Amino acid sequence: MGKRLVLLAVLLVFLIAPSVTAGSHGRTVYVAKFEGVITSYSVDQFSRYITTAEENNAEALIIEINTPGGNGEAMQEIIQHIQESRVPVIIYVYPRGAIAASAGTYIALGSHLIAMAPGTSIGACEPILGYASNGSIIKAPKKIRNFYIAYIKSLAEESGRNTTAAEEFITEDLSLTPEEALKAHVIELIAEDPSELLKKANGMKTKIPVSGRGYVTLNFTDVRIVQMGPSFKDEVVKFITDPTVAYVLLNIGILGLFLGFLTPGWHVPETAGAIMLVLGLIGLGYFGYNTAGLVLIFLGMLFFVAEALTPTFGLFTVAGVISMILGGIMLFGGGNGYLIKSSTFSMLRIVIILTSLLIALFFVFGLAAVIRDRRRRAQTGKEEMIGLRGKVVQELSPEGMIKVRGELWRAVSKTGERIAVGETVEVVGMNGLTLIVVRAEGPGKEREV
Repeated sequence: MGKRLVLLAVLLVFLIAPSVTAGSHGRTVYVAKFEGVITSYSVDQFSRYITTAEENNAEALIIEINTPGGNGEAMQEIIQHIQESRVPVIIYVYPRGAIAASAGTYIALGSHLIAMAPGTSIGACEPILGYASNGSIIKAPKKIRNFYIAYIKSLAEESGRNTTAAEEFITEDLSLTPEEALKAHVIELIAEDPSELLKKANGMKTKIPVSGRGYVTLNFTDVRIVQMGPSFKDEVVKFITDPTVAYVLLNIGILGLFLGFLTPGWHVPETAGAIMLVLGLIGLGYFGYNTAGLVLIFLGMLFFVAEALTPTFGLFTVAGVISMILGGIMLFGGGNGYLIKSSTFSMLRIVIILTSLLIALFFVFGLAAVIRDRRRRAQTGKEEMIGLRGKVVQELSPEGMIKVRGELWRAVSKTGERIAVGETVEVVGMNGLTLIVVRAEGPGKEREV
């Protein structure tokens, strides 16, 4: 009995030992990625990353960030999620060339630790309200500006970071390199990659308390990195919520609808146009837009169509271009609070002007030519049909149906004779939309295949 107990004890030790070893080596650090403009959808993405790290009892969550900024309200929600996280959240401006501008800077300052890769930058936080009607960027009024100054200073103060530099991110539109940010006590470390980040951050204490745990000393000894890539949905939304992409999708969508309605029968332009229009509106919905701008863009398109249908020597074209440009500018000037790098808006303004001019050229020259060709065909349609050949698909006795050029036509036998299904006939005249035919003899202009 004693030997059996010893053997049982040894067996239990071997059974338990692997689980203990796995537990000691099972600590993980989750690494997620965020790129693009910060929108209301970004809140869900950050929340999902944090929840996954919490559910798996991660040692920390590293979020690699590369953003020009974005929506102010979304940014505040993201910071709230970070500060309510039960695992330390490290914001890492990565890879080389990445930026944490405007709203991205706030998110970094609201995190438990900030790291930057060489060749990156942080800062440039001046709030803007979009475009004025003359195309200039509207800076936020003093009231909004003061709110964001107080907010960014409170984030820096709470984490013991440089409040003076934080304020200058707004007042001076200051932007810092990793070396400058480290020297100014804005960030905690510089690392080439996540592995180096873990080595350098090991033993550091979080700059703000972790929810339910207080200040945490980071222990990254012998941890396993688990990558969390963005989902397919994240990638699609990131693409369409870029303001430039959303604007272009919107215009191509409207253009496709007009082209489809003006050239019926193909169905491809209006189908593709409807899809792109919806994607553009979804993207703009996440980013924020002014409905008045949307109305002006539609009006501009109508002016172009009017010019194509009834040439006015450029009057409608000029009106259309003006409406399109004003609409595009007003689209991003609805009073939304944007915390986004101003260069992003400057590029968007160029895209708006070029897109308006290209669409005008398309309508004035391309669509006008199509409409003129359709009118010419309508005027000469009778002459073009004479001499064409087709097959009888419904017996002519003397009336029936024939197929010419892949299209079904009502036809009548000129001589009144009965012509059977499958026989070849030749068009010799038209009476309205009814073809007058005779039984074909010898070669003709076109044979039905």
